[in-house]
Amino acid sequence: MIQLRPSPDLVAAVAEPGPAPTTADVADGLPGVELDAAFTPVAIPRPVPAAGGDPLSLNQPLDFSLAADDATVLVRGTIADDELTTRLALLPALRPDVVGVYADPVVESSPTCGGDAPVGDWRDVESLLQVSTLAAEGLDGTGVALAVLDTGVNAAHVARQLGRDVTLDAERSWNPAGVAGRPGEFEVDHGTMCAFDALIAAPKASLIDIPVLLSTRPGGSALEGLLSDAVAAFAHLRTVLEAQPAETRALVVSNSWGSFSPRWDFPVGHPGNYSDNAAHPFNLIVASLDRAGADILFAAGNCGRECPDGRCAFPSRPIVGANSHPRVLSVGGVDVTGERVGYSSQGPGRLALRKPDLCAYTHFSGSKAFGENEPDSGTSAACPVAAGLVAAVRTQWPATRLSPAQLRSLLRRTADDRSDVGYDFDYGYGILDAAGVVAALRRRAKRVA
Repeated sequence: MIQLRPSPDLVAAVAEPGPAPTTADVADGLPGVELDAAFTPVAIPRPVPAAGGDPLSLNQPLDFSLAADDATVLVRGTIADDELTTRLALLPALRPDVVGVYADPVVESSPTCGGDAPVGDWRDVESLLQVSTLAAEGLDGTGVALAVLDTGVNAAHVARQLGRDVTLDAERSWNPAGVAGRPGEFEVDHGTMCAFDALIAAPKASLIDIPVLLSTRPGGSALEGLLSDAVAAFAHLRTVLEAQPAETRALVVSNSWGSFSPRWDFPVGHPGNYSDNAAHPFNLIVASLDRAGADILFAAGNCGRECPDGRCAFPSRPIVGANSHPRVLSVGGVDVTGERVGYSSQGPGRLALRKPDLCAYTHFSGSKAFGENEPDSGTSAACPVAAGLVAAVRTQWPATRLSPAQLRSLLRRTADDRSDVGYDFDYGYGILDAAGVVAALRRRAKRVA
């Protein structure tokens, strides 16, 4: 990913909704770079801290500016491995508008590494999440946009397995460049599982289908994408959120994917690094979407000590990049008995130490996306289960009434603590407790009445 500061007119054209300038318009003539003409340039907002604040720290209040004199533009390209060091040194000298060159690591879905049979089924999860109590409180996801960034959703399969209609918002869905297919009509796969699991607690939420893991690279596999496409997806979601009336603004973003290996990244400490770098464009755009009012959840990953996924290649601290972002909920996994599953990644995280934030349910029989007897598993299932509870809350509590930061705090505070020491790196603050959430919302409603 190459971050540039072109003319203010070009920046403004990229940032505005509607047809954007092409990569050639923005970045033509970058020496040694094979630009990806299919990638639509993305505007990256500038973080604006309070007076005296550090613009590179995510652990403070930040605003974000897309003004033409502040924002930058991101394009995508390839530099040959044998020229990488030379080109990185030469690009800023030859093109002063180059702000930075960043890793575009492969990101992959997070299915389980184990072959164990399901523990319970989705009806058990429905009961544990107190879905009938949520519904009685009017917390069913009605009118709430729930974006599933994954391999695409098969809405008909989800509806069959749930035994009820599913709302799919095709108009606000989005495909990366080169990905064919209609929203809600993709093959039954990982994204269908995630959509099913999110709708357990929020059956009336409106699904936004974003098949970011179907973006391709040469030699890539079917369940991986490029982080640059996630940047573009989050930029799209910013337009979705800002088009909503401020008083009812609600967008929940579920991400059951992450980076498993440092192979595709620059080393820690390199300015282009992703895993540990708050200034990476994706980590910045995540923070800006949170600031605009979105609830963002990421799977903690499946690199737990007892049963790590075979792709896990970080030697320690496997919750990396946006999965460890201080402005997201990082979700670990437990089975329906409340026991942590062995593949759920433990902290500390890299961008924020206290990751995972909490745990949600996984490894249950549910969507049958992978076969009749296969569980919905991995932190891939736990993340949308948690996202569904967040979407249910947003039915009555939009971001103007309860900010994303306040909701994260409420979820942590009400979680069922599984240790004797408070926060721990296995369970985070504990297991999602829907009854505790409802009670806390009732108390809050009385205070503000």
